Amino acid sequence: MDISKSDNKKQQRRQTLSLVWKIFLPVAIGLGVVAWLFHREFSPDIWDSIHFDAKIIGCIALAWIFMIGRDFGLSWRFRALTDYRLSWNRAIRTDMLCEFTSCVTPSAVGGSALGMIYLNREGIEFGRATTLMMTTLFLDELFLVITLPLIMLAVPYEELFGFGHNDFTIGLKSVFWTVYILVTLWTLLLFLGIIIKPQSIHRFLKWLFHFRWLRRWADKADRLGEDMEMTGRELRGRSLRWWLSAFGATALSWSSRYLVVNALFLGFVPEADQFLVFARQFVMWTCLILSPTPGSAGISEWLFTTYYGDMINSAGIALVIALFWRMISYYIYLIIGACIIPSWIRQGFHRSKKDDKKMP
Repeated sequence: MDISKSDNKKQQRRQTLSLVWKIFLPVAIGLGVVAWLFHREFSPDIWDSIHFDAKIIGCIALAWIFMIGRDFGLSWRFRALTDYRLSWNRAIRTDMLCEFTSCVTPSAVGGSALGMIYLNREGIEFGRATTLMMTTLFLDELFLVITLPLIMLAVPYEELFGFGHNDFTIGLKSVFWTVYILVTLWTLLLFLGIIIKPQSIHRFLKWLFHFRWLRRWADKADRLGEDMEMTGRELRGRSLRWWLSAFGATALSWSSRYLVVNALFLGFVPEADQFLVFARQFVMWTCLILSPTPGSAGISEWLFTTYYGDMINSAGIALVIALFWRMISYYIYLIIGACIIPSWIRQGFHRSKKDDKKMP
């Protein structure tokens, strides 16, 4: 018994140290890049030109409200997908844990990597939790794929990507179209694998990954096919109202996330075209999918100041907006996650002890 307690304490200590490192790394990368940008671009006179009057403070508060709207949308989606088995408290906690995961992992991994574990801890069967996280992934990608063409119809192409033919604009267009095509193909695969022909897609994945150069990923591909079949069995019987509710929550959460930047521009650069500010968020978040750093730390700050630079007269003001943007939409989730995760880990150890006592 003493040995078991000692092992649990050691494991808990290792997980705590791992948590500290995962929080420290993205913070260090992000603040390091911000410090470098401030050293290169920022002038002390910028602070003299910024007057934190009632309007700016009100717009910063509005940005926080939009971020709360994003969390409300995702929590609502978790409740809708679980047929309201999750209480608001549990849905919000799951959302915060998923967002924390997104903050400490590369953007391509995202919060869905551990989402099924979080849902399972909240009382959702693991198989169904896996189904639900695959559904959230499909809804997120579907929102991006559907909305971007509408944005492009409403905004002139050159304004969307920035004027000129410099290296940054050319690179931005290349990355954007590469990622958008890949996301569209991935969404199509999810649609076929979940809604239309899950068994056929599963067989295709098995066939594709039996080739020698792809065989190392065969197990993961087979697991993906199994998850698609399981998800398909549950979703094909869902009503139109259920789908509209889930997609509406998805649209609310992503739109609220993008509107954070609109609120900040309204305070610091009121003359900017607000619809263009909103539209460029779609391009930026699409490009950030390829970011290799945890939570896109460092790359987000640099991309934001460069991409929006033609809409802001001062590079220093762009840095100030970027800093507020990351504080509201990123660093706050690291802090909240750091507060929630330790108790979540301890809860897991307590449950494992109870399970051990039940064993004969």
